[in-house]
Amino acid sequence: MRAAPAASFAGCTHLECTATGERHESEELWTVSRAGAPLYARYDLAALRGRFTPDAVAGRPPDLWRYAEVLPVRSPGAALRLGEGMTPMVPAARLAAALGLELDLYLKDEGQNPTASFKARGLCVAVSRAAELGARAVALPSAGNAASAAAAYAAAAGIECHVVMPRDTPAPIVAECRALGAFVDLMDGLITDCAVRVKEGVAAHGWFDLSTLREPYRVEGKKTMGYELVEQLAGRLPDVIIYPTGGGTGLVGMWKAFDEMEALGWIDARRPRMVSVQADGCAPIVDAWRRGLDKADPWPDAHTIASGLRVPRAIGDFLMLRAIRASGGAAIAVSDAAMIEATALIGRTTGLFVAPEAAATAAALPELASSGAVRPGDQVVLFATGSGLKYVA
Repeated sequence: MRAAPAASFAGCTHLECTATGERHESEELWTVSRAGAPLYARYDLAALRGRFTPDAVAGRPPDLWRYAEVLPVRSPGAALRLGEGMTPMVPAARLAAALGLELDLYLKDEGQNPTASFKARGLCVAVSRAAELGARAVALPSAGNAASAAAAYAAAAGIECHVVMPRDTPAPIVAECRALGAFVDLMDGLITDCAVRVKEGVAAHGWFDLSTLREPYRVEGKKTMGYELVEQLAGRLPDVIIYPTGGGTGLVGMWKAFDEMEALGWIDARRPRMVSVQADGCAPIVDAWRRGLDKADPWPDAHTIASGLRVPRAIGDFLMLRAIRASGGAAIAVSDAAMIEATALIGRTTGLFVAPEAAATAAALPELASSGAVRPGDQVVLFATGSGLKYVA
């Protein structure tokens, strides 16, 4: 059997402002665009069509770098590898039956990534590219899992990592960050308060800011979830994707991936219905979607046990809302009590111990089915974004 061609680390052609379309140079360290909006990395997809195909990547190592042609890193030596990506799709027929739903249901178990969450994907690519472009210290505010992923990849790259987290961040995550060599700053308040302190540190010390969608590369790592779905579902996409949404990088990353894959000839124009799930104590995207707004108002007094969903304001709100509406999807909020109940239900029907953010997706299913957002016979993928082990303390 002939070996698959090696991945080509060509990098992106340019960066593009998601608000104005203005082009930005790709070989400089950028945070947001000149207009203050997230930047997307763009590639010469026409040149890749016919060469970068599912068959071409099928024999490559099972990590996210199998998609190097549509990732921004230029040098293979700059690609950090801790075993991220190609997480399993776990059939969940018993979960669907327990909920009384006739669905072809799967959980994508992102808890099997390094540092036990999907955050590894984004921070793997972001730190790889930042270090390649000369960054020697990175920083970010985090509700938890992004901090530990940033710490891991900064350690792998041999650069400094500074993380600022709410004081009530789960203790295992704080311990993990410290063990990985990060400089940890705990403070009273929410992730938005932590972001202010990071901004001060960036200005004072020259750290590169890795905040969600405030640099171009975390979304590139997250979009690989979309490419994996097509490979794992034999060349098609599911009918519905249900995703727990804080900053929303995974949701918008997959939406970006679908457009790229259509241009590459991997899929056609059909798209999954994208469903955003938030906590009812912090649901700015749900509120904006219900009210028909293009951007979300900041959520007052944000509170939920799911620390990754406690994001009262997201710079990528307009991108999330755009994807939800364009796909014919929905946004829904669930209670903390429902997440706790769903954690146990997922555990005993699938064998997965998931974080409350992940359990929120299953908690949302009955109402989504009642409203028609999920229909009998649909193929549905729930994103289990992290392991419940992070919350055991």
